[in-house]
Amino acid sequence: MSGAASGADGASARFRRPTWRDPRLLTGLLLVLASVAGVTAVVAAADRTEPYLAAARDLEVGQAVGADDVVAVDVRLQEAAGLYVPADHAVAPGTVATQRVAEGQLLPGTSLGTADRLDRKPVAVEVAHALPAEAGPGAHVDVWVAGQKPTGRGHEPARLLLPAAEIASVRDQETALGAGRGTVVHLLVTEEPMGDLVDALGNDARVTLVWNPAGAP
Repeated sequence: MSGAASGADGASARFRRPTWRDPRLLTGLLLVLASVAGVTAVVAAADRTEPYLAAARDLEVGQAVGADDVVAVDVRLQEAAGLYVPADHAVAPGTVATQRVAEGQLLPGTSLGTADRLDRKPVAVEVAHALPAEAGPGAHVDVWVAGQKPTGRGHEPARLLLPAAEIASVRDQETALGAGRGTVVHLLVTEEPMGDLVDALGNDARVTLVWNPAGAP
């Protein structure tokens, strides 16, 4: 009888409902709480937004940029945060746009600088031919030039002078005496091809712009 009673006591001890004082229950509870806290911290970090500067209007290359040209927006960038301008960055006097930023876009860290750091300058090119709708600011065009023949009659075969030049702006204007409408395209040109392009424009060469959907080389 005593052996049976002892076995019954052992079985009841094994199957006894755990209490708050049971160290196994407390350890399990702590593990669950730690897991929940870790997941909550990860989710909170992923959902955290921070203020960065965005363009309040289209910013063209060389344009002066002031406090009224930018606006603070809350975004979640995570690993890409270092590529853009934080909202606490003060726009210093003399700041210009060194690359085009469309309205509403975040300002890349490389988009602001001073005029002396510009490596491209806008050159006005008058074209008589129609441009596709895609050839707007920020798009790229190939510049083909056909110089006049020595006889003054006709033009030489066209040659590619400047591949994938970025368009800064496009303006329609009336031609002389109101004979029609032409288009003035401001192209961003580096120093190296600048002389050839200015020379072609000054010698009445025929300039043709061809939209380059592939963009900059």
